[in-house]
Amino acid sequence: MAFSASHDPETNSEWTRYCQLNWFNDDLGIWLDISRMHLDHRKLGIIEEDFPKILDSMNSLENGSISNIDEQRQVGHYWLRNASIAPNDEIKNSINGQISTIKEFSQKILEGTIKSFNNKNFSDVVWIGIGGSSLGPSLLINALGNSKQKLDFHFLDNIDPEGMCRVLSRIEAKIDSTLFVVVSKSGSTPEPKITMEAVREYVLSKGCNWTKHAIAITMPDSKLDKLAKAEDWLATFELQDWVGGRTSITSSVGLLPASLLGLDINEFLKGASSMDQLTRNPSYKDNPAALLSTSWYLAGEGKGKRDMVVLPYKDRLEVFSRYLQQLVMESLGKKNNRQGQVVHQGLAVYGNKGSTDQHAYVQQLRDGVDNFFVTFIEILDDIGEFNFVNGLNSGDHLSGFYQGTRQALTESGRQSITITMDKLNPFTLGALIALFERAVGFYAEMINVNAYDQPGVEAGKAAAADVLKLQGRIENLLSDCKPRSLSQIDKEIGENSIESIFIILRHLIYNRPEYKTIGEFNNPNELKFLKCS
Repeated sequence: MAFSASHDPETNSEWTRYCQLNWFNDDLGIWLDISRMHLDHRKLGIIEEDFPKILDSMNSLENGSISNIDEQRQVGHYWLRNASIAPNDEIKNSINGQISTIKEFSQKILEGTIKSFNNKNFSDVVWIGIGGSSLGPSLLINALGNSKQKLDFHFLDNIDPEGMCRVLSRIEAKIDSTLFVVVSKSGSTPEPKITMEAVREYVLSKGCNWTKHAIAITMPDSKLDKLAKAEDWLATFELQDWVGGRTSITSSVGLLPASLLGLDINEFLKGASSMDQLTRNPSYKDNPAALLSTSWYLAGEGKGKRDMVVLPYKDRLEVFSRYLQQLVMESLGKKNNRQGQVVHQGLAVYGNKGSTDQHAYVQQLRDGVDNFFVTFIEILDDIGEFNFVNGLNSGDHLSGFYQGTRQALTESGRQSITITMDKLNPFTLGALIALFERAVGFYAEMINVNAYDQPGVEAGKAAAADVLKLQGRIENLLSDCKPRSLSQIDKEIGENSIESIFIILRHLIYNRPEYKTIGEFNNPNELKFLKCS
C-alpha cells in the first residue's frame, strides 16, 4: 500500500499526486491510481469522517442482516468466496459442498467419465440465462478462455428468435455432444423459461435426449428445480436465495463455467476473498473500495452527474464494461432512498475496450461534453505479443496508446482512474470483480440507497406481462374474423390503450400470416384489422 494524502494534491505535480494518490498491493499485483480525479485532501477528509458508519453497514450485511428489504432476503455473495464468515454452519457447509460438487462434476465431464446419451464426449455448452446469469459466465469465458479448453461455449441471453437460430445453427452438427445449462433463480423468469422451451423442442426434434444433456442452476424447490428432478436431468446446482443475479459470479453461476473451462476455481474465489479482506480495512486510505467509491462520489457530486466510461486495454476484458453496467446501474439506479424520499440516484456506465475506443469516442471524451470520468484498466503482462521490425512489440504500442489517451484527457481537464494489474488470471479477475462489488456497496451507503433491490426491473417485468395479456385478449376478440378499427378494438376490450393495441397488431401482421389489414399504416386511424383463421 502506497497511498498518502498528507498534502493538498491540487498544488502538486502529476508525479507528486501519483505518489500521494496511488494504492498498491503487492500480494494481489494491483494498483489503483486516483491521482487524475479532481479530488484533494480536504474532499477526501469529508468522506473519511463517515467511513466508520459505511463500514459498519457492510459488516452488518456480511453478518447476515436482511439487506434486500423488498424481498426480505439476506445478501450473502461475500460468503461464497469465504464460507468461514457465513452466519451459520448450514450455509457454510452448503457453500463448501457446492464447490466440491461442481469441481467433481466438471472433472468427470472434461475427462469423459460423464458422456452424452449416445456415449460421446461433450464438446460444446449452450448457456441459457438472462442478465447476471449470462453476463458473469460470458465475462469468465471471454477473459479466461483459451485454445486448450475442451468445451466451446455459446450463449442464449435473449429471446430474439433470429439470435436463437444463429446459435443453434452453430451447434447443429454437434447437438448430440452439447450440454445445455439453464440458469433461472426462480425458475419462472420469462426469458430463460421461453428460451429453454424453444431449445428443448429443437433438441428433441433432432432425435436427441434432452434430459441427459440438461443442467439446471436454480433455487431449491423452484419450478425449474422440480422440473429437473422430476425428469432426472443430468445435474442440478444450487443458486442460493441470498444471491442476486448481478453478484452471482462467485456462485454456481460463475463457478460451473469456470470449472468446465478447466480453471482453478479456488484461485478465482481466493482472489475475490483477498480483495474482500483488504476492503474491510478500517483505515480509509488503506481501503481500495473506499478510495474507488469516493472517487465516483466526488466526481458526480454525490448525485451521479458524471458517467463512468470503462476502457480496459485488453481484448479479454471486452465484456467487463457490460458486466459493470448491470452491477453498477442495477445496484445504484434508484428512485427512492432508504427513507422513501425521491432522489433519482444512479451512475451510468458504458465502454468497450482500448485502443478501439480511441477511434470511436475518445474524440468526444477529450473535446466534447465534460460529463464523465474514465476508468482505464491496464494489464502489464503482454501474453501473445507480436514483434515488429522497429523493435517494439504490439504490447508496447498498446501501452503507449493507453498512456497517450490518459495524458490527452488530463491535458483537457478530464478526469480518470487507472486500475493496473500485473497479469490477468483467475486470481486477479476475482480480485477485480470483488473490488467493484465492494465499491458499489460503499457508494450505495454514501448516497443512502439500497444496492440490493431492483424495483424498476420488477416493474418492467410486470408491464411486459400486462402487454402479453392484452395481446391474448386482442387475439381472442379477432378470432371471429370480423374487421375492426383500432378504436373499435379498444372500445370492445375496454383497455383505453390504442397505442399498445396498434403496436401489438403491427407485430402480429408482420409475423402471423393469418392477420390482415385493410388500409395503409400511414393512416392508422383508418386501418382495420382482422384474423382470417
